[in-house]
Amino acid sequence: MNICLFTQEEISKPLNADDPRAQHIIKVLHKGVGDSFYAGVIGGQAGTATITKIGSQAQDAADAKLSQDQDAGAETASTPKKGDGAIHFTFTPQSDGKPLFPLHMIIGFPRPIQLKRLLRDMAALGVSSVRLCGTELGEKSYLKASLSDPAEVYKMLLDGTVQAASAHVPEPFVYPTLAACLDALDADAAQSSQENCSQAKNAAALPQSDESPKNAAPLLLALDNVKPAQSLGAFLRANPPAGRPVFAAIGSERGWSPAERALLEKRGFVRLGMGNRVMRTETAATVSASLILSAMGALE
Repeated sequence: MNICLFTQEEISKPLNADDPRAQHIIKVLHKGVGDSFYAGVIGGQAGTATITKIGSQAQDAADAKLSQDQDAGAETASTPKKGDGAIHFTFTPQSDGKPLFPLHMIIGFPRPIQLKRLLRDMAALGVSSVRLCGTELGEKSYLKASLSDPAEVYKMLLDGTVQAASAHVPEPFVYPTLAACLDALDADAAQSSQENCSQAKNAAALPQSDESPKNAAPLLLALDNVKPAQSLGAFLRANPPAGRPVFAAIGSERGWSPAERALLEKRGFVRLGMGNRVMRTETAATVSASLILSAMGALE
């Protein structure tokens, strides 16, 4: 655990003794009163948490009783051990918590055991969202596994975020088909366009400059080893993604079907390859995300 993450509501409250984070702080990090550890608010800032006290009021009373019993020579086997109470701490924000990069991964459902590693790696790399979808050639039973629940997907992404010492967790999505995923993206784009138009009207009277942000169209990339138009590397060199959101689609373990390839092309995705070797879905996802992030300048 490279960072201890809290919700906005949790950051100002003591951490219960039976919470896994508390167990890690005490048993793995060996922290005590006066010590500090790296912490952050999910979706917010990161910084330093300093332990001010270990134990609740009830624990303090138990500690006092323990001291009295020891002075009296009484049996104390059933008395709670000192330090078994809640961890009280103060939090000092120090950074932006490593915000996510504008890369969105669309991934055909892989085997659940592979998916766990994939999700952690995507979060560690700092992608903005992971959109899992069923595919025509993929195993249909995978969509019935526990990891098809967005809440379970989030847990794995949270693990990867903690590994990366970041405070920002990629957003999880799960769709039954590729078409459903692309329809949702179109709906999001339409809503975003309406919001941008509204914001533009409100900002019309504001002074403009060459440095004013522009709504750059996203790059739509479909990774495919069947007759791709060109390589991902060559495409990124010709079309630098700096300042532009990127949506990268990767099929399940048997790849995209002809119908899915046609659908992706119809929706504006460019089919790109990564050499002539066949990769597992999680390998292809990690490699492509790394190449895109490098082209964004995110890995420098």
